[in-house]
Amino acid sequence: MTGDGLPEEGLATRGPRRLPAVTVGIDLAARARRTAVCRVEWTAEGAVTPEFVAPPADEDLLALIRSADKTGLDCPLGWPSSFVALVLAHHQGVRLPPPARFEERADGRAGLDPSRFRLTDDLTWKATAKRPPLSVSTDLLGVVALRAARLLDALAAAGVAVPRDGSGVIAEVYPAAALSLWGIRPGRSYKTPGPESREVRERVVGSIEEGLGLHLPEQVRAACLDSHDHLDALICALVARAVLLGDTGRPDTPHEREAAQREGWIHLPGGDLGGLR
Repeated sequence: MTGDGLPEEGLATRGPRRLPAVTVGIDLAARARRTAVCRVEWTAEGAVTPEFVAPPADEDLLALIRSADKTGLDCPLGWPSSFVALVLAHHQGVRLPPPARFEERADGRAGLDPSRFRLTDDLTWKATAKRPPLSVSTDLLGVVALRAARLLDALAAAGVAVPRDGSGVIAEVYPAAALSLWGIRPGRSYKTPGPESREVRERVVGSIEEGLGLHLPEQVRAACLDSHDHLDALICALVARAVLLGDTGRPDTPHEREAAQREGWIHLPGGDLGGLR
């Protein structure tokens, strides 16, 4: 034990015995060199051993995904159905679908535009009271989603099931929303350039360590302080663990299940970080 009462790096025994597993977290970028990947081993005794890896090519990244029990991917797994219908109508030269909004929020504000946002984006926005996720149809995120689509296609071609609702080997995650639901609200962005963001990342990492009840390995901690991409990859691996334990929100209604199969589904954690161990 350390002076603050936390076990040393990853050496933890606490709570009931859990399912031993390996999770992978991927902060996907358009190219491999900008993609951050975290692999975490979880033991039945509560030990948590994270490490960052750098797959040099997509084939190596696919092999890592196949070797894990669950992978959390920070990237949309599909496009808004309304956007697809609009583009198809425009491509065919027929009348466009009428403009629409998702269901009004409880506070009276209109829902998001379904041609820009997926159903899961709208539900995530409502669940976290944060700004909406980036739009996969109108933001630069679409370039990353194209790479994700290729990765999913390669997995499917190899016989690996990749349903977009997260019930297969990959689950879509949203690190900022996960932090909020775990009660980690730094107040400022940890992604902007400059020393101030590093200080914010240090607070976030400290909160993650406190929530898990352990100290991260020094090289993992240092990477998270140096790079928000690596911090997001770690968070993705933690959410992947929550998905494995059944501790994330799943699509409930027929409408949600249908949308999730086409558009993807953001898995939001429902419990605290300590429950992952």
